[in-house]
Amino acid sequence: MRPTQALMGGPSVPHGKYSHYLGWWGHIGGEKQRGIITYGITPNRQNPFAGAAHDAVFNTWRRFSHQVLYFLPPLVAGWYIMDWATHRNHYLNSKQGRAEFSDQE
Repeated sequence: MRPTQALMGGPSVPHGKYSHYLGWWGHIGGEKQRGIITYGITPNRQNPFAGAAHDAVFNTWRRFSHQVLYFLPPLVAGWYIMDWATHRNHYLNSKQGRAEFSDQE
């Protein structure tokens, strides 16, 4: 069975295997669904930001507390290594450092 010109003239949708038209989104050519009940609420009765500020604070804290042990120890170690290296560099380039290590080269 080949799709007709009317079916192929619509939006460019991919055809199924062997060029069979499968249908548009939600209508993939299967049996009609039965027994599905959907409920809705009107847009003016919704409050999409209900509790957003409260939830954002506690969700942010929860996510931070679960990740802090992954990034804080390497950050602290890097900070102290850089601090030690800076002080060591200043010492080696001072009078005392040059005097201490002047015989080594």
